[in-house]
Amino acid sequence: MSSYIYLDHAATTPMHPRVVEAMQPYLTQHYGNPSSLHGFGRHSRMAVEQARDEIAALLDTDPKTLIFTGGGTEADNMAIIGVAMANRERGKHVITSQVEHHAVLHACEYLEQIGFEVTYLPVDETGMVRLEDVKQAVRPDTTLVSIMYGNNEVGTIQPIEEIGMFLRERQVYFHTDAVQAFGIVPIHLRQLPVDLLSVSAHKINGPKGVGALFMARNVTHLPLIHGGSQERKRRAGTENVAGIVGFAEAVKTAMSEMDERVAKYRKMRGAMQQIWQDAGIEYHVNGHPEKYLPHILNVSFPGAETETMLMNLDLAGIAAASGSACTSGSLELSHVLQAMCLQTERAHSAVRFSFGITNTIGEVEEAARKIASIVQRLVRKS
Repeated sequence: MSSYIYLDHAATTPMHPRVVEAMQPYLTQHYGNPSSLHGFGRHSRMAVEQARDEIAALLDTDPKTLIFTGGGTEADNMAIIGVAMANRERGKHVITSQVEHHAVLHACEYLEQIGFEVTYLPVDETGMVRLEDVKQAVRPDTTLVSIMYGNNEVGTIQPIEEIGMFLRERQVYFHTDAVQAFGIVPIHLRQLPVDLLSVSAHKINGPKGVGALFMARNVTHLPLIHGGSQERKRRAGTENVAGIVGFAEAVKTAMSEMDERVAKYRKMRGAMQQIWQDAGIEYHVNGHPEKYLPHILNVSFPGAETETMLMNLDLAGIAAASGSACTSGSLELSHVLQAMCLQTERAHSAVRFSFGITNTIGEVEEAARKIASIVQRLVRKS
């Protein structure tokens, strides 16, 4: 796959060499169970707690507020189902948006099946939730609101601070899925008005199968997984020690390189669009024109159907996506683009390119030229 140009970093990222190196001893030598009292166990326990301390410091929070999970999906489920169930005596109304990741949407659908009421807020044509809609949707029986930080398909960054400030006044718990924004947008949990926040390792060049949920001390919650008393009785199961160690290394690396990475992704976006303009092809960028995650570029090429485009890109050695990796195996139109009410042709010709640390400007420019020629060929045929 060496000649392949990988532009699907929003789906997953390759592990950073420093992450692999940090994990190695915990895959081979230090295999003790962190719950065991002997030396082998204590060594693993220390590694887990050191990782927690490091990640918490970089997120500006108390280590006790971080719960390690099996990934972003579990963190989202834990936040939504766990908090809704624990607070059902107060009320059974939950609010989310129509453009959330399926880990949030399907958790909300599950709540509906067991007697909760969920309001799915609309978004504007840029994919943005309106603060006014949140204000109108909150009721006396609303216990939880979940709005993603940055969208995984079009990159739109939501007004999290404004929504959070309003919900604080109403004493409604606020969860944000920050899986896609993590490592791209600075997150300071002591200042950010959220009660719960989900992150994942494999989106920031860490290992798959590990994530974390920030849960403020005041949050009442019912655990989803029952067994041992790991994670302060909030999430049972033997900890993924190597994964957690790798996660901490990925967070440290991402945070130290954040400004440099963001500048590089902005440059790549600009280079790609410049090449398309010079080639004279028609394209439209989907998402917010200013408030966006710079590593995500969702573009529609009128006259070039998404699925045909993706097949041609793959044949040309370019990995891209039609949206969320969890749904790109299906031919359904993206729920995000549907919620944005884009014109049919625009919605049916959208492709997501997402940049990462292994990309170079040179290969992004090469990809852009190949994309332009594919679009020209497909538009001529149509």
